[in-house]
Amino acid sequence: MRVLISGASIAGPVLAYWLHRAGFEVTVVERTASLRTGTGGHPVDLLGPAVEVIDRMGLGDVVRAHRTRTDLMALVRPGKPDVTIRAAELLAGITDRQIEIMRGDLAQILHDATKEQVEYRFDRTITGIEDTAVTFSDGSREHFDLIVGADGLHSGVRRLVFGDERGYRHFLGAYLAVYTVPAFLETQTVLTYNTVDRAIAIYPTNDPARARAAFLIRSPELEYDHRDLAAQRRLLRTLADGLGWEVPRLLSHLDEAPDFYFDEISQIRLGSWSRGRVTLVGDAGYGPGPAVGGGSSLALVGGYVLATELAAAGGDHTVAFPAYEAAMAATVEASRRIGPSVLATLVPRSNLQIWAMAQAMRLLPRLPAFAQRRLTAFGGGPAAMLDGVQLQPAL
Repeated sequence: MRVLISGASIAGPVLAYWLHRAGFEVTVVERTASLRTGTGGHPVDLLGPAVEVIDRMGLGDVVRAHRTRTDLMALVRPGKPDVTIRAAELLAGITDRQIEIMRGDLAQILHDATKEQVEYRFDRTITGIEDTAVTFSDGSREHFDLIVGADGLHSGVRRLVFGDERGYRHFLGAYLAVYTVPAFLETQTVLTYNTVDRAIAIYPTNDPARARAAFLIRSPELEYDHRDLAAQRRLLRTLADGLGWEVPRLLSHLDEAPDFYFDEISQIRLGSWSRGRVTLVGDAGYGPGPAVGGGSSLALVGGYVLATELAAAGGDHTVAFPAYEAAMAATVEASRRIGPSVLATLVPRSNLQIWAMAQAMRLLPRLPAFAQRRLTAFGGGPAAMLDGVQLQPAL
């Protein structure tokens, strides 16, 4: 059977790997001209069963070799001493199975593990789907037995099959911007600066001469074109206007950043993410939202679950797609609750919350392990949403 996957980031290559193992012929299309690796992208967490899937792929050692090496996190308070904590202590309530890795590094590893067995077509998008017939942006037309959208929050496959995203996209009330800057602070510590409705972070990359700036900004929903980078840069400057600390310096490098990313923090909420011969995986169909944690793990696990259900059903999508959705239903529902909860913690709504955050970080290292877990669990946490996933044996 021929399977077409749109998206070469995380869910797509994982799904392609396991489908190939099960005997499917797999093609992956990606709208960008090459993998978006750059300086490694922003850090993502692999949690619980996502780590298990990576180990089953035989990639555990190489992924762990590329894990981030940042041990310290500091809350910056101009005019007051920084509050510094070890990252392991902050993660105590999330999971005991966790790997933080730059997203670009993970994408490269997954691509390298599949490029010899799977056909990748870059600089290509799907422009039409009619049963098994697929039309591409270069005008070509081919037939595939199954089509999978693994192409992110603004999925083109989803738009073609399910319609305009405004009908099922739920805005969580904030925006995320990330881009590379010179490492002018010369630190290996993640620095976070908070004001009311704003959280700005600077963190190191694998390149000692470069760092990454991240902005989380609470705002009413705004109209913008997610493909117009110039307009997004202007919007970020407006949202960050008047902020102190190192923010003006970070913004001074905005125009020269080749890897600028800006998007709303939203969730896709569909009653079913399959229709006919098409299904969705990862942020294209579900997820907690960008920046709130667990989305990459959910995408990775979703790709594995979909592959195992298709293999078990012998490629019969009328059996496999409902089984895939049933296996992921509780986890997807949990992700919809976790997104707002984590965002409320990351982006403070008041000066009192900023003060309380500093006190909690001071107190955390002095607490016993069980109390650390309770304090850092984020109301269940990103790892908790994956607890209900039962991974089938490897193919």
